Amino acid sequence: MVRASANCRASTRAPPAFCCFAGCATQLTSPLIRKMGTEPPQRPPLAAREILRPIQRFMQVEASGGAVLLFATVAALIWANSPWSDTYFDLWRSTIVIDTGLFRIEEDLQHWVNDALMAIFFFVVGLEIKRELVHGELREPRQAILPAAAAAGGMAVPALLYVALNAGSDGARGWGIPMATDIAFALAIMALLGDRVSTALRVFLLAVAIVDDIGAILVIAVFYSESVALDSLAVAGAFILAVFVMQRLDVRSIGAYIVIGSGLWIATFESGVHATIAGVVLGLLTPARAYLPLPAYSTKAHALLRGLQEARAEEEHGSSQSTLEELEFATAHASSPLERLERLLHPWSSYVVLPIFALANAGIELSGGIIEDAASSHVTIGIILGLVAGKLLGIVAAVALMTGLRVARLPSGADWPNIVGTALLAGVGFTVSLFITGLAFDDPTLQGDAKIGILCASLAAGVAGYLVLRFAGSKPRKQIS
Repeated sequence: MVRASANCRASTRAPPAFCCFAGCATQLTSPLIRKMGTEPPQRPPLAAREILRPIQRFMQVEASGGAVLLFATVAALIWANSPWSDTYFDLWRSTIVIDTGLFRIEEDLQHWVNDALMAIFFFVVGLEIKRELVHGELREPRQAILPAAAAAGGMAVPALLYVALNAGSDGARGWGIPMATDIAFALAIMALLGDRVSTALRVFLLAVAIVDDIGAILVIAVFYSESVALDSLAVAGAFILAVFVMQRLDVRSIGAYIVIGSGLWIATFESGVHATIAGVVLGLLTPARAYLPLPAYSTKAHALLRGLQEARAEEEHGSSQSTLEELEFATAHASSPLERLERLLHPWSSYVVLPIFALANAGIELSGGIIEDAASSHVTIGIILGLVAGKLLGIVAAVALMTGLRVARLPSGADWPNIVGTALLAGVGFTVSLFITGLAFDDPTLQGDAKIGILCASLAAGVAGYLVLRFAGSKPRKQIS
């Protein structure tokens, strides 16, 4: 993918305006995206292409999505500190009620974004985790051990540093905030480096961020959920069982799964477990195998193409259209539901869901003594220390331990300065850090201190990581076609 708009046309059915928006976002990152092109001098083996092409496509969408996310963040900050700041806060505090008789949900607009719209983001996260576990860097224990250990160190050390500063205070509940890594921003910054960063290092960062997502999901589910209502949780379990049954019965209707997924979301919401967990569960349950295996598809496609040629030769328009419909159906089912849904939803998650989330959550009043107060807040300091120093120490120490024990090797084309730079980029927490902030704190002052800490830490970690990788360099990365 050279342009996001081209990717929209190739892999989604997004409307033209959406493609234009994605294309404009990619232009903001040019020429960095063009450096991630997909036309190599030599094509890798088919197996390598099948495994690595989805990863490359994913990283490209994340990189351009990072530009849109940055734009939304800046817009939120400007709006929240403009003469029209009241309209910003009034908008997100406006209440929306859904009352069907069977259930009633009353939330302000910001919570609808965080609880409902972000379920789409977490569904895509679930798909990404499933893909990595089945086809990606995490499918083999020997491949997974280095990013898994790095992510564990990068979550544990920041949390410990934060707790050391905030234990026993009102801010102690925010220990999960500095654990997160924002894939979109981190990969967007790494994309700016072009060929100075090897493909293996990019995949390593992606794998670390995905394991980090797994940890964040567990933390949210266990530590940041309200008191659990067992009856609603049992209903959620029944919806999960229904998904299994539908898969065994070979139900392929997207509409049917949307209905069941909506029921799962409502039941999870009512249970006290954070509703976005429903999205993760559905993503993990999505089949990773195609309904029509490639050998069977190849045979069927050849037969259909021969039939199409014969129908065209005999000028049988009806037969030609019928054959084309069969070919289209077979082609659609030659990709797994996981791959098709990820291609469809990932651009929407990156270009729409996350920017709306940033617009709803990144607006902070910076007037008066707010920044001065935040500078002395243990919450702010703990987050900055955790994301910048904690991520660096945790990831580098974990990688040093794994390589020192000879159970893993550094990513191909990378050296220790590259690992240091990558560890710094992992300190760009932003999206999930902001998300956990809303779960951890009800106090607006604590929320403001946390958000300022997240923004400052993400900026510092991003700039430091870029500079280290910029001057460290690495072996040129291989392109995947």
